[in-house]
Amino acid sequence: MVAAFTYIAYPARVVFGSGRLLELGRELDQLGIKRALLLSTPEQAELAEKVRDQVGDKVGAIYSRATMHTPVDVTEDALGQLRALGCDGLVALGGGSTIGLGKALALRTDIPLVAIPTTYAGSEMTTILGETESGRKKTQRTPKVLPKVVIYDVNLTMSLPQGLSATSGINALAHAVEALYARDANPIITLMAEDGIAALGRSLPRIARDLDDQEARSDAQYGAWLCAACLGVVTMALHHKVCHVLGGSFNLPHSETHTVMLPHCTAYNTPARPEAMSRISRALGTEDAAGGLFELARSLGAPISLRQLGMPEAGINRAVGEIMQDQYWNPRPLDQDALRAMLTRAWLGEPPRAS
Repeated sequence: MVAAFTYIAYPARVVFGSGRLLELGRELDQLGIKRALLLSTPEQAELAEKVRDQVGDKVGAIYSRATMHTPVDVTEDALGQLRALGCDGLVALGGGSTIGLGKALALRTDIPLVAIPTTYAGSEMTTILGETESGRKKTQRTPKVLPKVVIYDVNLTMSLPQGLSATSGINALAHAVEALYARDANPIITLMAEDGIAALGRSLPRIARDLDDQEARSDAQYGAWLCAACLGVVTMALHHKVCHVLGGSFNLPHSETHTVMLPHCTAYNTPARPEAMSRISRALGTEDAAGGLFELARSLGAPISLRQLGMPEAGINRAVGEIMQDQYWNPRPLDQDALRAMLTRAWLGEPPRAS
């Protein structure tokens, strides 16, 4: 018998496939947007210019200062430009930094947001917004930040370098891994999560071998979409809490932090959710969920230690204290000594182990 569950399907239009970026102008018309503010990071400003050339005067201006962890001061700066120009829509072109800025602006203005992901981060499919102020990252969930349209065009991921392909892909995996043992998990999300893990698990090694493998890139983008959709519907647990603390308190890079911590947080929760771990193992084709995630990261040449990311060893105790505050629900109760041991292993780059 299927256990009782609740499933929420948030309204959003997903446009998926090679070359679909060409339909941006039509999507803006359907939303009634006449003058959009196009967002990007400084690194993707040139791509943003090309997109503006494609859609013409439907893009009123480009704001290319999106920043990791969505600092509130950057959001306020972009908001000033948006209001000065009288923009009635937002287009976020990029990864989690840019889409996070788009969501922060949508929250403050109630104007429609179109997301065009160029990485596998997944923020575009969620009602989650994380913002950083005074060194602390705070998150909230609200449907107000959900993009109205998401355009997935595999062509925009073809230039994604191997390092970012790996860490962005494992960041996406984290959404599905935690969805499998979420407090509000349901059968629909479980199916999507396992398929998303499998798609990324098979495509990321192929991308590492050949960055121009469009079939593998498309498979990875499909997997990232599934994983992101999981994150958008169910609540996350220890892994996301740890990464929010590490990112906000030590300014560690977002996807790399997820990459390092995912095997260790999975190992921490392994004793509490063996069925979820079996699904992860099956999707990855490994015997051990946490070990399989660790080996995947290592095989892709991704960072495997917090020390590599610049976290000071002295910060471990501070991180434990912050993780224990305002705790996320987790299938295994949080224990300070076990968390300290987990973070120490992650700092050193040791294989994950339940403790």
